[in-house]
This record gives sequence, structure tokens and C-alpha cells, in this order.
Amino acid sequence: MLAYFLMGAAFAFAASVQPGPFLTYIISQTLERGWRHTLPAALAPVLSDGPIIVVVLLVLTQIPSWFVHVLHFGGAGLLFYLTYSAYKSWINYDPEKVIHQHGSGQTLFKAAMVNLINPNPYLAWSLIMGPLLIKGYNEAPINGVMLLVGFYATFTVCLVAIIFLFAFARKLGPRVNRIMIGLSVVALGLFGLYQLWLGLSAL
Repeated sequence: MLAYFLMGAAFAFAASVQPGPFLTYIISQTLERGWRHTLPAALAPVLSDGPIIVVVLLVLTQIPSWFVHVLHFGGAGLLFYLTYSAYKSWINYDPEKVIHQHGSGQTLFKAAMVNLINPNPYLAWSLIMGPLLIKGYNEAPINGVMLLVGFYATFTVCLVAIIFLFAFARKLGPRVNRIMIGLSVVALGLFGLYQLWLGLSAL
């Protein structure tokens, strides 16, 4: 049970600090509107991921069990690619690019829409979190629940932390964000190895 909570938390941390449309939106809104207006947007993934999870699970539960094991290899490949991308982001980190990207909109609904049209949640739930959720739930329903709790609790806390960092410490924020990206490189790499091990162990 604890292992699934930690897996969800580890992947959530890595996902929350990766440069992308949703993180750019969160940062830009923090800089434009302030933390009070942006803080509700930290809950956007909790709202917008629901339909994604339902669709992905409906598909995954209809395919043969052996294909779910194949997806572990796909998930490992995706995670290693994200590890490489995160490493490049860490090496070439430019705080000016992040700070001066300004978006539009200010509501939780708009933040949820940004996340909904972002391809990353679909890939993550199809190749990584979805198979893990099914595996954990089949072992014991509480495992699946703890995976979700660990993921969304950590994701929300990380987004709140990013909002406050950029709101109250603009000079400190980019440096801390680079450190977090560096840590995510390690987390994504380890998660990729775990996915690869799951696929190999099923052979």
C-alpha cells in the first residue's frame, strides 16, 4: 500500500516540475495575477484528469492482460525519453524564458482546459499510471486508491509550492525550479527502470 502511494508521489513530483503548457500557464498566471488568483488552478489536474482516467481505464480493461505488460515497455520508453528531455531542460535551463512567458486566463476552469488539451496526461495515464493503477487495484483495491492519493496530493502540493515560489521569490524561484527539474531527472529515470523491470518480470 505504501509502495503505491510513494510511486504515485514520485511520478507526480517529476510530472509537476516538467516544463510544458500547463506549468507555463501556472507560472504566467502567478506573475500576472498573483498567488491568490492562481492558487485554485493547482486543483485543475484533479478535475480535468477524471475523464482521461475513465477513458484510458475503459480501454485498458478491454485489452488482453499480456498487452498491459507490453505497455510497461512503452511506459519505460516514454519515461526514459522524459528523463532525457528533463536532463536537457536542466542543462539548458534559462529562467528568463520561463519568467517572461505570459498566457491568458485566470480561472480554475481555464487551467483545467489547458491541462485537458495537454497531451502529457493522456500519455502518462495510457502508458504509465493506467497500467500501474490496474495492477495495484487487482492486487488490492486500496493499492489503487493509494496510488491516486499519492499522485494527486503530491501534484497539488508541488503546484502550490511553485505558485508561492514564483509569487514571493522571483529571484529564488527559477533557481529552486532548476533544482526541482534536476531531482525530477533522477525520479523519472528510476521510475523508467521500475517500468522496465515490470515488463521484463512478466516475460
